[in-house]
Amino acid sequence: MPVNLQAPDSAQLHPVAGVRIGVAEAGIRKAGRKDLTVFALDAGSQVAGVFTQNRFCAAPVQVCREHLEQSGQGGIRALVINTGNANAGTGEEGLARARATCAALARLLHIAPEQALPFSTGVIMEPLPVERITAGLPNAVADALADAAPAHWLRAAEGIMTTDTVPKAASRQITLGGKAVHITGICKGAGMIRPNMATMLGFVATDAAIAPALMQPLTRQLAEASFNRISVDGDTSTNDSFIVIATGKAGSAPIAAPDSPEGRLLAEAMTDVARQLAQAIVRDGEGATKFITLRVEGGRDGAECRKVAYAIAHSPLVKTAFFASDPNLGRILAAVGYAGIADLDQTRIELYLDDVHVATRGGRHPAYREEDGQRVMKQAEITVRVHLGRGSASDTVWTCDLSHEYVSINADYRS
Repeated sequence: MPVNLQAPDSAQLHPVAGVRIGVAEAGIRKAGRKDLTVFALDAGSQVAGVFTQNRFCAAPVQVCREHLEQSGQGGIRALVINTGNANAGTGEEGLARARATCAALARLLHIAPEQALPFSTGVIMEPLPVERITAGLPNAVADALADAAPAHWLRAAEGIMTTDTVPKAASRQITLGGKAVHITGICKGAGMIRPNMATMLGFVATDAAIAPALMQPLTRQLAEASFNRISVDGDTSTNDSFIVIATGKAGSAPIAAPDSPEGRLLAEAMTDVARQLAQAIVRDGEGATKFITLRVEGGRDGAECRKVAYAIAHSPLVKTAFFASDPNLGRILAAVGYAGIADLDQTRIELYLDDVHVATRGGRHPAYREEDGQRVMKQAEITVRVHLGRGSASDTVWTCDLSHEYVSINADYRS
């Protein structure tokens, strides 16, 4: 069961003017499940994206990058997303099938193929069943063009799931220049999750107007504050993609300066949505029973704080101790020590587990008691705070524990 995470209520998801969503069953891997999703975007929508840093990136990632370069972020008119097959490790044939999917959608929407972006998630190194996708697209497009009901966002969140146990969606409404502006997003992800980025697909849309020059920097900013701060198992995927859409249909004045009051307000609201989605991935981590916030303070810069946080987040010994509710907290200190900070002074290290001061000056705190550590370790949500004593920088990463179920899920994934 996910950690303090429930399926979203479609009534709380705001429609975004200029975005229409359709979902269909194409039988890509299993019959009788939603596995094909289409986003149809009004002309003039701005689209930007960030993608996996895995050098063995999937065919749809390569085609997305090509189409964004060919059409420009203002020329993208559609997204097509399939689950059940990642179209990764499929060579030239995989690229051809991703392009064929875009061409099939383009014919239905009367746009150019390079105005469509493809996304896939599922099993790696299996041919994409493009004929099933092509056959399912008319139903998905018809569903998209029928209406723009908020329920379509929730259905899309369900349609992009793989090993997720609950759909993931978030929404906000703010006021810019006297106009109501909406922000809604969905994502999927539960395993093969590591920063920069993860086996996740994320889509956040707003009906605010954003100057084209700001879209890519804003998208990177949102990713850095959310999806690049999570880790489930330290495994970087081949397919992860995060897309931001701004349709400009709210009627508010375009955001032209990121440091303007309106620009800051919009960025804060969009960051809130992206962060909620990212944390939902960790809460729904494969087999997760604990949601863990890792706060590293007192670093010389944010980069070394993140280096320490990721060392803790990726340690199987630390993660299994959390699963067992075992305050074997020397494992955390060990991870801090091997994080790669050559001149780290262990006598300056302070370690806290929620309100419990565990270690001071590199050793056990005199007041620390095992029962205090175990009390915190039994909680579903835990904060680990490490102070490095080197400066004033800090950063935060979110992770989860590692359970027996994680092994079972991944051992049986292709069954």
